[in-house]
Amino acid sequence: MINKHFKILLFILGIYLLPQYNAAQVDFNNVPQDDLGNVKSEFQDLFYEALKQKGIENYDKAVVALQKCLEIDDSESILYFELGKNYNKLKNFGAAEDALKKAVSKDPDNEWYLDELYEAYAQQKDYDKAIKTVKQLVKFHPDYKEDLASIYVRTKDYKSALKVLDELDEELGISDSRDRLRNQIYNATGRKKAQIRNLEDRVDKNPDAEKNYLALIFRYSENNDKEKAFETAKKLLEINPESQLVHLALYKFYLDDNQAEKAIESMRIVLNSRQINGEPKLKVLADFIQFVSKNPKYESDLVDITSSVPEITTDVKTLTEVAQYYLLKNERKKALEYYKKAQNIEPNNFTILRNILLLHIDLKEYKLAEEKSDEALERYPSQPVLYLLNGVALNNLKQPQDAINSLETGLDYIIDNTKMEVDFYKQLGKAYTALNNFTKAKTFNDKAAKLELAN
Repeated sequence: MINKHFKILLFILGIYLLPQYNAAQVDFNNVPQDDLGNVKSEFQDLFYEALKQKGIENYDKAVVALQKCLEIDDSESILYFELGKNYNKLKNFGAAEDALKKAVSKDPDNEWYLDELYEAYAQQKDYDKAIKTVKQLVKFHPDYKEDLASIYVRTKDYKSALKVLDELDEELGISDSRDRLRNQIYNATGRKKAQIRNLEDRVDKNPDAEKNYLALIFRYSENNDKEKAFETAKKLLEINPESQLVHLALYKFYLDDNQAEKAIESMRIVLNSRQINGEPKLKVLADFIQFVSKNPKYESDLVDITSSVPEITTDVKTLTEVAQYYLLKNERKKALEYYKKAQNIEPNNFTILRNILLLHIDLKEYKLAEEKSDEALERYPSQPVLYLLNGVALNNLKQPQDAINSLETGLDYIIDNTKMEVDFYKQLGKAYTALNNFTKAKTFNDKAAKLELAN
């Protein structure tokens, strides 16, 4: 369809202008009179009733009023236009087409009429007729030409689509929307070489445009031509040493080329960049963490980055990824530190809470684990893992009866989780053993052993 913003403009203008415009189109002095009274007044009342009903989305009532207008005088093109618009709203596209074709036949160069007819054809997926109509509309607004390219893509006439896109790029310059359409064509046809040639031409014609280099780097990489991608990235850096976006590609190439220092510098630029946000930055951080896990001598760089970059220190996903990195290294205290930072941002994140409690248990911080699991149970009284962790903490604090109370309550909330059930039975066995109730201790230990054998 036509450019969204232009459509909105037409719609807004229509709200304010159409009543006046419609009235101007209808010459009420030419409406026939008869002996039954003032037909002009009846026609005018019906016409404005149609506009009112359309305005409150009673499209079927608007159609009835317009049909009555046509019975009085069928010479006005605006009546067929309004009728077509209402039929389009009612999704009666065949009737809309018939009405709009009559409107166009009476006023062939009316952009509004042609645009509404185009809508009817598009909704019916009658692309041949849509193409013919859009070609008429192109003279009114160049955005229609992009619609033409889109229809050619739908009909798989890729050659015509590319021709139109080339003309638009030449006339108006490159645009993201047309590039998306162009890439859709290249992907559908597998013409990757043509796609790359197009990007190479852009770089040659406009060697200062960063965007063209970045697109070319991406396409070279996609085609596994890493050498050309790397060379293009370095060329961009020479032309624009202040480029930040190029480092999204460069750090990867440096890593593959075993240039660790340069890779770290590129990653640092990306992670400190205000121009780069969201998923790309998180992807770089994930690669940074993976790199440091294999090259621990650069850990100080990772610590420096994760503690100084505002977006990272306030991003929960990033903080949890750093925490997981330290868990893999068996550095539980550092992992706990980052989980706590994440919890400060999202205090109601249950996964983070659970991981913090598990780390308190692993670090033998049983009092903290007991206190925090008690607090958590007030918020999440049906989460069995919290009862389990609370029970583990209480057992280790030598409070077996309290542990039993917590564990037996939690058992009722377990659903289809055999491993957790085994853990509950083992902790209950431990608590009853501490109370010298060996009979019950054996019962629960046997239950745990039986479940483990069965699974």
